[in-house]
Amino acid sequence: MSKANLFYAQSGGVTAVINASACGVIETARKHKDRIGKVYAGLNGIVGALNEELIDTNKESAKTIAALRSTPAGAFGSCRYKLKSYAENTREYERLIEVFKAHNIRYFLYNGGGDSQDTANKFAQLSIEKGYPINCIGVPKTVDNDLPITDNCPGFGSVAKYVAVSIREAGLDVASMCASSTKVFVMEVMGRHAGWIAGAAGLAAEQEGDSPHIILFPEIAFDRAKFLKKVKACVKKFGYCAIVVSEGVQNPDGSFLAEAGGKDAFGHAQLGGVAPFIAEMIRAEHGYKYHWAVADYLQRAARHIASKTDVEQAYAVGAAAVEFALAGKTAVMPAIVRGKGKKYSWSIGEAKLNDVANVEKMMPRSYITRDGFGITDAARAYFAPLVQGEDYPEYKNGLPQYARLKRILEKKKLKKW
Repeated sequence: MSKANLFYAQSGGVTAVINASACGVIETARKHKDRIGKVYAGLNGIVGALNEELIDTNKESAKTIAALRSTPAGAFGSCRYKLKSYAENTREYERLIEVFKAHNIRYFLYNGGGDSQDTANKFAQLSIEKGYPINCIGVPKTVDNDLPITDNCPGFGSVAKYVAVSIREAGLDVASMCASSTKVFVMEVMGRHAGWIAGAAGLAAEQEGDSPHIILFPEIAFDRAKFLKKVKACVKKFGYCAIVVSEGVQNPDGSFLAEAGGKDAFGHAQLGGVAPFIAEMIRAEHGYKYHWAVADYLQRAARHIASKTDVEQAYAVGAAAVEFALAGKTAVMPAIVRGKGKKYSWSIGEAKLNDVANVEKMMPRSYITRDGFGITDAARAYFAPLVQGEDYPEYKNGLPQYARLKRILEKKKLKKW
């Protein structure tokens, strides 16, 4: 009987280090050639499995796979495609089993956030029911840092480092101009319901007067009068006010300050544009000249300034996922466990997908200052280790060099989906 093959897919919004997880998966699988035949990667995530578009990673050189560790974004293509329940869309699940059977795939590793862990969990149960057991392992990833059980999520440490560096540098810029020009700078960061990214920006402020002066969290209902009063006080005291605002900041009634009106593929409200909204509110009330910026994709693609800790953890969860699968485990996810000593340490633990799927972990209230505009010492102690260390990619002609894959597809065996 031929050796079983492994299928790996990337899902949802990508990160600066998701390919480090892919590297961990592929390099670890190659160490087990006695048990794993081919490692396939879905072209554009789970959609690649449905379309039977399987990238044969065995056709990539060891050097190219190693380069994935320092390459941002999703090297194999990601997708925002949520599988409905088996009852709602039986055909999709049956198609996946057909494709996996046709290509002798017995290991399924899904690299993504809460929705992706839910998909892996559903498929693990179904494969057993259908008599074609597949070891389904979730590989954690999300810049939002909102997966439960795991101490932190691969992808978060690097975006945290990027936003903290960015607000520190932009703050110095505004401070140098505020006497005769710009007095307010607003930087919008990602975070739909959880303020982890916004909170991490607070690391930039090491003493009174440092940027950011105000952080707006999704967990704290926006109080317009209180906020505008705080802005005025900062300008009076420091000459300027630097603000970090999470895209998911909400009004007291639970509505988003900047909801664009649309929905994404997962049914989430499409957000964006809260920075100009806040900036214009300040100008209308106080008349201050402002600038604003939306970090958007830049914050999650910034591999050039990635956290070394984040890169190492992303690789480790990918490697652990393969070991879990080979150990016969299914419906589980490698989780990062923080050590208890004073010096930061971490190890890889295990979480059941049933406990992870579709559960969002918010920032604890104890991490946010009493006035709701900053982070506490407890938050600093949590965030600080996650942004530690530099892991620069190789540079050539002044620019970072990233992996270029052949992405050769396996020959199809089934009818078109």
